Amino acid sequence: MGKFSAEYLQSKLSDAKVHFERALDCKHTEFDDLYPYMIEHPQFFWYKRYVAWSELLTIVKLCDELEFAWSEQFSQKQAEYIASRVMSSRVLDEWYETNDSKEHVG
Repeated sequence: MGKFSAEYLQSKLSDAKVHFERALDCKHTEFDDLYPYMIEHPQFFWYKRYVAWSELLTIVKLCDELEFAWSEQFSQKQAEYIASRVMSSRVLDEWYETNDSKEHVG
């Protein structure tokens, strides 16, 4: 198999970022379709965010291994959160830099 193209990695990274941000904003993701019975579960949104965060970290790890610069798609603070790998309450609360300039996905 040939090398991954930069465009391919960029696309996968962007998809993973959008997926995480949709989960963060409690918007519909593929996870809702995969586990519709969980929507009533009180921990559903936590699971959904965990899955999206894990996907984002996996894509970033792949980018690192292939020496593809991934951090340019994120703010400095977001890149620091990703590099620390821990999805803390701070990541959830402060992913969007300020309340005034939230760039929530549509």
